Amino acid sequence: MSLGNFSISLAVKDLQASRKFYETLGFSVFHDQAAHNWMILKSPTATVGLFQGMFEGNIMTFNPGWDADGQAVTPFEDVRAMQKRLKAAGVEIAQETDETSTGPASFMVTDPDGNMIMIDQHVDAPQ
Repeated sequence: MSLGNFSISLAVKDLQASRKFYETLGFSVFHDQAAHNWMILKSPTATVGLFQGMFEGNIMTFNPGWDADGQAVTPFEDVRAMQKRLKAAGVEIAQETDETSTGPASFMVTDPDGNMIMIDQHVDAPQ
């Protein structure tokens, strides 16, 4: 299973303070949605999403169909197929996606230690 690009999604208290902190560490803004309380920052080797007031706790995020620059890649496995395969393997899905839907979608699982993992597809599945 290829999960695509990886990033960490951080629940932050102050978006601008967090932005300044991560910029000091060498990150730069890649996708600015501060008006909607979130942004994505990148360094040469890492991606961090900052989300103010959108969820509790931090989430590991994988984006099937995207490379590290948010560009579409093909082929890739659709999230609905991944969800079905994980369910068949006995993995409990914490937040399911509609398996009859098409297009962008996401689902979430929790690892054995309680860490949240979101599989978040932003592009249409290959035909």
